Amino acid sequence: QVQVVESGGGLVQSGGSLRLSCAASGFSGSMSTMNWYRQTPGKERELVAIIRSIGGYTNYLDSVKGRFAISRDNAKNTVYLQMNSLKPEDTARYYCAVTVLGSTKLYWGQGTQVTVSS
Repeated sequence: QVQVVESGGGLVQSGGSLRLSCAASGFSGSMSTMNWYRQTPGKERELVAIIRSIGGYTNYLDSVKGRFAISRDNAKNTVYLQMNSLKPEDTARYYCAVTVLGSTKLYWGQGTQVTVSS
């Protein structure tokens, strides 16, 4: 089974920055798409950012465009989310979800908490 592990969450002040990492393992071949989601208790899960392992395609939730940047290191099967100019509204648990080449199944991590204080 594919395993996905997030790290890098924490408590930051409004306007600060944080970098999340997501490492995938337990498969051969290549990752396909790498996604960052976030969820706040009582609210629906949001797709924050997507990146493909090839081609450089990225997409972002409108509210984070210009502030967040997704990137990846294919050799390490790792995806990053650089978060700048953080706002209290960004407070959520952030989850990484990955697909591997040849499958449409999403593999989820346990999440990492991001809290932005005012």
